Amino acid sequence: MTDDVSDIRDYYDSGTDNEPARLDRHQLERDMTLRYFDAYLPAHGRLLEIGAAAGAYTLWLAQRGYRVVALDMSQKLHEECKRRLAEAGLESSVDCRIADARDLAAAVPETDFDAVLLMGPLYHLVLRDDRIKALREAYSRLKPGGLFVSALLSRFGVMGHLIRHVPEWIENQAMVRSIIERGQDPEDTPKGGFRGYYVTVDEVSPLHEEVGLETLVVAGVEPAISADDESYNRLTGARRERWLDLLYELSREPSLVASSRHLLHIGQKPER
Repeated sequence: MTDDVSDIRDYYDSGTDNEPARLDRHQLERDMTLRYFDAYLPAHGRLLEIGAAAGAYTLWLAQRGYRVVALDMSQKLHEECKRRLAEAGLESSVDCRIADARDLAAAVPETDFDAVLLMGPLYHLVLRDDRIKALREAYSRLKPGGLFVSALLSRFGVMGHLIRHVPEWIENQAMVRSIIERGQDPEDTPKGGFRGYYVTVDEVSPLHEEVGLETLVVAGVEPAISADDESYNRLTGARRERWLDLLYELSREPSLVASSRHLLHIGQKPER
């Protein structure tokens, strides 16, 4: 069974989420993710970025000399990514393509990438079979020994966002129980808007290891601050860097990982 995710494509095509500005609002998520890229990506090489969206990470990767194939299923985000790359004079470093993460056969025939970044599709694939398909497709494009980074939504870390921004959510107890127990909306929820899957920390490594990856790190990218973006965003200079250093140190602390809204899994394809 494969889920029809055209509603997710339409959601991003509509611009409702204002995706190009999202990481300006969630600066710790961005800074922590880049810190992990710095720590784990190879010094140079060819990268496949699946779920490139409007290109926030794509630009950073191109600026550091990586050759990138950047994929998204949204035509609108694909065009915005290309526009931003052209504006920065980086279009020659990035090949932007459109594809569904679950089927890369036509869009990405290459299988020799030094690293693969799966930076959004796992947010929206509510069926486990679809998550495995996306992981297998990405894994098969990675050379032996290559690095694999994926981003996921945390089932319990999202509570900080909900109580701050959508406090009325608690009134829909069918929705509450479904998210807590199943990680997704009730089956009878009409499609439209943001529709996602929220993982528990315990399922992250086994999910990736099922397709052959070796787990290196599972981290929370907003450790200890939950939805308090504003306090981090106000920081500047050396103080901001010291806070980022501390939060990076805490990001793998088991007692904190689940409380982050976004999780990173960093793995490696075995050498064979």
